[in-house]
Amino acid sequence: MMSDHTNQDPATEAHWLTWLDWAGTQGIAVPADPAFTQARARVWEASEYVAITAARHPADFAELIASGDLESVYGAGDLAQRLETALASVTDEPSLQRALRIFRRREMLRIIWRDIAERAPLPETLEDLSELADVCIDAALARLHDWTCAELGTPRDAEGRPQRLVVLAMGKLGARELNLSSDIDLIFAFAQTGEVTGSPRALSNEQFFVRLAQRLVQSLASATVDGFVFRVDTRLRPFGEVGPLAMSFQAMEDYYQSQAREWERYAMIKARPVAGDPADRDQLMAMLRPFVYRRYLDFGAFESLRDLKRMIAKELYRRGMDANIKLGPGGIREIEFIGQAFQLVRGGRDPALQVRPIRQVLACLADRDLMPAEVIARLDAAYVFLRLVENRLQAYRDKQTHTLPDDAVNRLRLARSMGFADWTAFAAVLAEHRQRVQEQFDHVFAAPVEEAEPGDINLGMLWNGCHEPAHELELLKASGFADPEVARTRIAQFRDATARKGLSARGHDRLGHLMPQVLRLIAASGQPDRVLERMLRVLESVMQRTAYLAMLSEHPGILAQLACLAGMSPWFTDRIARHPLLLDELIDTRRLYAPLRRDELESELDALLAPVDAEDLEQQMERLHQFAQGNMLRVAAADLTEVIPLMVVSDYLTEIAEVAVARVLRLAFAHLVARHGRPTAILGEDTGFLALGYGKLGGIELGYGSDLDLVFIHGSESVTAMTDGPRSISNEQFYNRLGQRIIHMMTTRTATGALYEIDMRLRPDGTKGMLVRSLASFANYQETAAWTWEHQALTRARPVAGDPALARRFDEVRRAVLCRPRDPEQLRTEVREMRAKMRASLDRTGGGRFDLKQGAGGIADIEFMVQYAVLRWAADYPTLADWTDNIRQLATLARFDLLPGQSAQELTDAYKALRAAYHRSALQEQPKTIPLDQLEAERGRVRELWRALMEDAHREAVNGQD
Repeated sequence: MMSDHTNQDPATEAHWLTWLDWAGTQGIAVPADPAFTQARARVWEASEYVAITAARHPADFAELIASGDLESVYGAGDLAQRLETALASVTDEPSLQRALRIFRRREMLRIIWRDIAERAPLPETLEDLSELADVCIDAALARLHDWTCAELGTPRDAEGRPQRLVVLAMGKLGARELNLSSDIDLIFAFAQTGEVTGSPRALSNEQFFVRLAQRLVQSLASATVDGFVFRVDTRLRPFGEVGPLAMSFQAMEDYYQSQAREWERYAMIKARPVAGDPADRDQLMAMLRPFVYRRYLDFGAFESLRDLKRMIAKELYRRGMDANIKLGPGGIREIEFIGQAFQLVRGGRDPALQVRPIRQVLACLADRDLMPAEVIARLDAAYVFLRLVENRLQAYRDKQTHTLPDDAVNRLRLARSMGFADWTAFAAVLAEHRQRVQEQFDHVFAAPVEEAEPGDINLGMLWNGCHEPAHELELLKASGFADPEVARTRIAQFRDATARKGLSARGHDRLGHLMPQVLRLIAASGQPDRVLERMLRVLESVMQRTAYLAMLSEHPGILAQLACLAGMSPWFTDRIARHPLLLDELIDTRRLYAPLRRDELESELDALLAPVDAEDLEQQMERLHQFAQGNMLRVAAADLTEVIPLMVVSDYLTEIAEVAVARVLRLAFAHLVARHGRPTAILGEDTGFLALGYGKLGGIELGYGSDLDLVFIHGSESVTAMTDGPRSISNEQFYNRLGQRIIHMMTTRTATGALYEIDMRLRPDGTKGMLVRSLASFANYQETAAWTWEHQALTRARPVAGDPALARRFDEVRRAVLCRPRDPEQLRTEVREMRAKMRASLDRTGGGRFDLKQGAGGIADIEFMVQYAVLRWAADYPTLADWTDNIRQLATLARFDLLPGQSAQELTDAYKALRAAYHRSALQEQPKTIPLDQLEAERGRVRELWRALMEDAHREAVNGQD
């Protein structure tokens, strides 16, 4: 709203009268419309700077009125073009400084007018101010560089390429959020050390660029009769005021990797190059990014920012500056800290958070559901209000201040500039915004406190090891440990291991804070002996990684989830101990127990791979491993807690594998195309390559830790066809290299393990066969040379990644092979004999335990019977070839009444029960066996059906022939 401005300050009105007198002598008419009159009165009341500047330089204000710029929005590039025109005649530094200051004065009049008169919303004001600084820096530097080269020579790199100064804008300018009278924080850098050529004396590149940076700072910041352009602060550079004004990229990298302090990460979030060679700018930002954004979730940022805020609050208290709307309680800095804490923690994993403007960060937090949308809306509204207040404070005298006035006159002036009738009304709204900000800041940065339940035994003393052994054993026994002596020994061994491994002081503090909580959760788990062993294994794997200890400190809920899952299965703690990144998955229980489906998996993998360079194979593999392991963990968590039914567990696990295989194929294909071009003359509409899944992958029946049976085929039919790139190779070579790269990406062990184990032995001719075959060759092999067991395997084969057109052609080949007529008796004999060979070599039944897969009456018997039935009847019932999984194949056999009685349903029930036990054994990391007295009825029925279908029918057929 616009407040009444009839009661004007006599001093500011005198400035207006001065301008009117000048306008009268020049014959310049004053706009008569009421909107101008009201806006003029409001601006003159709110900004003594504008009133005085217009009186002292009346032509500037007159030109702004005449040009219409007071009412216009600048377009992209307008300001830079205007500045180039203003600097067209400058030939030396004095004339450059004068032209820049005159230009700045004119544009500040316009920006302040539009801000106070509410012609421009806050984003436009901040953008205009930031653009003004950008163009002044860039235009001044361009001229100063040329003049310095003319005087001192040209700085060059080792290859003789001329170099230019790179200017990093920090703080509000870096984020394009500059306020009306802000300093600009700058850091200066150059690409390479070297020598200046053409210099009258020996001069290093560093000396040249330090001199150039000094001249730039002077051109912008020195106060002349025309004022200044921008105050410049260079203290954010490496080593601060004692460091060199300009540093090489290598020197900067060394500093930020080894000596930078935590607050410098916070500052570097907003760093933005505003001048310099584009390639150098990109190189510098790529070098700085890993310093700012860690690859893991870095919860130590909360602790660091908590400490930084504490220091600021202490300094403000010492100065008595609680009225500071930037640094005080509930001020602008607290909003920035909230957003930037999440950026530091999660930005390395989520590129969407690697943005500079704080309002974009807040919006991203809402989009990612990292903070409630209504909280974000309140923070955003508070930020806009506080930034407007900041601008009004600074617009008054073009002075950098963030302190609310304490006298009645200036309080009223500020309130009216914000559209309020009086200070009381304004102060109430301001206090409400600041209270909301402070409440949210305190919530986000509150040091986590884990409250002990009433009656809990104090197990913290066990960690300190300061009591007599007998007393400690009593505590452990009272806490529910079945074997207190073993538990006490394990705790002592772990404590000794932390001492031997040389934890930092901060690491010791964090662990000391964590262990009482850990022991309390273990004691409450219901099976503390087992959970203690498993949780200590995880803690031992992360104890030297303080970021993970910080994560556990900031999110005690992770420990609770870990204790819960550890009690259910060692699978979780073993995986997390090997891959601590998986701790991230325990933060949000909504995600942990909600496995993703295909579209969501694709989106998550897109986000993980987005920041990785296309040629960074190691990081691509790391992110793929992280993707697969994290999603498998979610499936296991949902499985054990029965959030999802058992029969869809394999669906989830199979989709994870399919998405991973498809992405590896895409990455590997893009890599080879970049080098050799695309294969030509292929069957297909995309890559001309197909990855076939066999076995559990093909049958959509993957378990935990299953390997992937893959076969690769391509669509090139011509042995002379070549790729179309400058480094052309034959299609055969291309596809063979593609298959090799896929296997390499999926099986190579990195720091986070291997993506999957791959088995390629089911390809034509097995291990002796070509790694990748053409579809025509594959079809010919299946028709003329394949063994019956290979046709059995084909019943479970399906495309899992690759060219859609080639997939359709494969399906035609597969259907033709499966649906051809067969001699039932010969087929039965060959299937039965293959099963006998397999059982003889693989069955681990014995010692009172039954092999779930290979034992008589186990999973493999069911699979062989289904495969026999599909091959036996597919010629007459082609629908049998539609499916690759046992359950739907059995359902189809039942639909056509091809198995006697309820055999199909009985096999289905037995198969589900056996697979459930198989899954559970995998999660308990036990051999895939069960005691002989378990599932006896199901196993017995499978054996009966095997005899009826595969043996008795054979004897009947033989007897009939006799």
